[in-house]
Amino acid sequence: MAVDIRVYQSTLALSHAVSDYFLDLADRAITTRGRFTVALSGGKTPNPIFEMLASRDYAEQINWNYVHVFWSDERCVPPDDHDSNFRVARHLLLSRVQIPIANIHRMRGEDEPEPAATAYDAVLREFFTRRLGIPRARFDLVMLGMGADGHTASLFPAMNAVRETEKWVMAQHVEKLDSWRLTLTPAAINAASNVAFVVTGAEKADILKRVLKDPPDPNNLPAQAINPVNGNVRWFLDTGAGKALKD
Repeated sequence: MAVDIRVYQSTLALSHAVSDYFLDLADRAITTRGRFTVALSGGKTPNPIFEMLASRDYAEQINWNYVHVFWSDERCVPPDDHDSNFRVARHLLLSRVQIPIANIHRMRGEDEPEPAATAYDAVLREFFTRRLGIPRARFDLVMLGMGADGHTASLFPAMNAVRETEKWVMAQHVEKLDSWRLTLTPAAINAASNVAFVVTGAEKADILKRVLKDPPDPNNLPAQAINPVNGNVRWFLDTGAGKALKD
């Protein structure tokens, strides 16, 4: 796939770049279609971005009445748990902007994993297919990170969700973490108009080089499974993550 790679010298510069990208996509989507749909990522990497989007410089430029927020993955914990991706996004961003509660579509990590995955799949199909008349999960933006093992969202190496082509959401038990996760599948992510990978840390440099340069092997490098059918992928890296790339 064509690769758009941007490397930034600081967390501040990277956060500005991703926030500018978010703002630009939101403005264009709201202007042309009257809505902006985004799936947020979890983990610690997006936290500075959430905080920046909540700042006056950005928050006041986005008409949050027309923003619909979803998640790329979630830990199977209650929404007020320290590990909840929803809790972090709510604390750093959503509680600080004027977004209608009805526009926040969270994964129910507190429910049993399999029913919760089925329910969120239904939420997406109700929103995109029945409400908007779109046969795919056509997010305007899916935000993703990447782990040092090449996983993205909660698509971990050798797990069934990496190879899923029909379901949009799956529950997966991650043995090495001894925890359940809910995740969008490649079937959903690859229907997006835009995908933004945000990757930081020198510990990810070698695996990132493999993801970008090696022959396709998504079973072992799940981030390689992300290849939008009719969309764009942009990689936002800090110097640590990008240090193994020559170009």
